[in-house]
Amino acid sequence: MQQSFDDAIRAFAPDLPLAVAFSGGADSTALLVACAEKWPGHVVAVHVNHGLQAAATRFEKHCEDFCAGLTLPLRICRVNAAPQRGESPEAAARHARYKAFAALALADSAQAAIKSVAIAQHADDQAETLLLALLRGGGVAGLSAMPAHWTREALDFHRPLLRVAGAEVRRWLAKRGLGFIEDPTNANERYTRNRIRHQIMPALTTAFPHALEALGRSAAHAAQAQTLLDELARDDWLRIGRDSDGLPGVRALRTLSRPRQANVLRYWLKHSVAVIPSTAQLSELLDQVAACSTRGHRIHIKVGQGFVERKGDTLHWYNP
Repeated sequence: MQQSFDDAIRAFAPDLPLAVAFSGGADSTALLVACAEKWPGHVVAVHVNHGLQAAATRFEKHCEDFCAGLTLPLRICRVNAAPQRGESPEAAARHARYKAFAALALADSAQAAIKSVAIAQHADDQAETLLLALLRGGGVAGLSAMPAHWTREALDFHRPLLRVAGAEVRRWLAKRGLGFIEDPTNANERYTRNRIRHQIMPALTTAFPHALEALGRSAAHAAQAQTLLDELARDDWLRIGRDSDGLPGVRALRTLSRPRQANVLRYWLKHSVAVIPSTAQLSELLDQVAACSTRGHRIHIKVGQGFVERKGDTLHWYNP
């Protein structure tokens, strides 16, 4: 079920102090003001300047002026969000933001350390993320879209507006007469997400008025299925982890069905070495495991930016 903006804020109960990711746009402006009103003196705005576009300085100045006008504390983090080889601009910016939040928590450790971070993504963003995963052929993890809560770098992250329509957020802002700044890149349909936002979503919601809610519900079902897959992977990992380093044993791995092999290998690569294999890489690895009936069978397959290879009866990942 979708929520009103006010209901979402009433239900939001993070550990305090709270940092609100503040870009200066409509969504983060509404979330910042609502949180500051609910927990006066316990909220800090955090603006991450990625330095990726000419308007970045203007965004930063707007955030400074807005927070000064409301007497809200503001932290500005300037980061290098240039993508590394093989990394998308979106992923590079996301990683830079997480590092900035982690640094903020450490910087505040001598005072009242930030315990939670709120991000203003809403139901429209969730629907776009699900459609993007579908169009890229994503698996259950991708179709889970964005979680409402997760922990990273000892910080609790929250998306309290995931069941609130973007139009509802703007209506709340309009009632308050609050100003915000528009990111000009949001209109650039060179980006896939923007094409989904401006071309596909309007057509979908015209044909299916409840599309936003239905897509969000599908993402929640996929997230539940992913939780079960992770639990199964942890159980299987206890069976196939061989040595003190917990590396997967080939013979034990071969006792599992191919889908369970795929599930536990994804789990190993993600949680042990922070690598997400492509569908083709994982399929090739599974083929090699299936063919690995003799001690001398060699495995050496590129996965992510490194390689998986067989040493004795265990699989290793390394980056040369």
